[in-house]
Amino acid sequence: MELTKTPTKTDLRGCEDDHVATACTGYDISWHILTCPSLSFSPSGNNEVSVTVGDSSVLSCPNQSNITLLTWKISPKVGGPCTLGYRADTNTTDRTNCSECINWKFRPDLSPDLEIQQVGIAQEGNYICEVVTPDGNFRRTYHLTVLVPPRLSLYCDEHGNAVCEAAAGKPPAQVSWLLQSNSSLEEKSHNNRTVTVLSRLPACNTSVTDTTCMVFHPAGNWSESMACCSSETGRFLHCVISLVSLLGLLFLQAVFQLYTFCGTRTMRN
Repeated sequence: MELTKTPTKTDLRGCEDDHVATACTGYDISWHILTCPSLSFSPSGNNEVSVTVGDSSVLSCPNQSNITLLTWKISPKVGGPCTLGYRADTNTTDRTNCSECINWKFRPDLSPDLEIQQVGIAQEGNYICEVVTPDGNFRRTYHLTVLVPPRLSLYCDEHGNAVCEAAAGKPPAQVSWLLQSNSSLEEKSHNNRTVTVLSRLPACNTSVTDTTCMVFHPAGNWSESMACCSSETGRFLHCVISLVSLLGLLFLQAVFQLYTFCGTRTMRN
């Protein structure tokens, strides 16, 4: 990934004084975040990152030498902002309102990358790394999206319909049936921003015995097959065979009665 920097060096002259150093770094002595108009960063674009819930994710930061100030600014969709910072002049780090799953302990001999362990939905949001060096200021921005694989289940309801359910997925899964198009679709949203998708297929009204449900999701694809009408079909065939057998017996009995009747008349004549 190509880094961008400001065309001119950051002017740190006069920063020997604590007050001026505060204005240049964007921090006061107690590490409260301030706005520093004297620092400008050239944007490096918004990098889209997707990670499956429960996995770990590493977000890289411009790895520069002679770092004066390094800051990670995190704005999750749920909860307040989190800030991680390092000041070279005091060789100290600060951590403000960050969860324990965010692993970052920076030193000049360590990578400035940010590791998020066992990512959850709460960690979804924007992540910005800003680096200040004598050679320029660097920024890298990420939008982290957390994927939740749906739980797949396929069953038959009381009416003999095939039901395919992709439960609690994020984003919502796409559900379809192999070689079938007369299904109905329902969606139910949950408080944790996951969605359950349920599709019903009147399988007994089709000529296909086995129905196959296909689920498509950014975290993976699945398919499963089952026969909802096998027992009904068996009973139907049993009834048909029984009816044909009964009609056959009646036909043979009628033929026998007719033969007997005709033979009796012949003997009388």
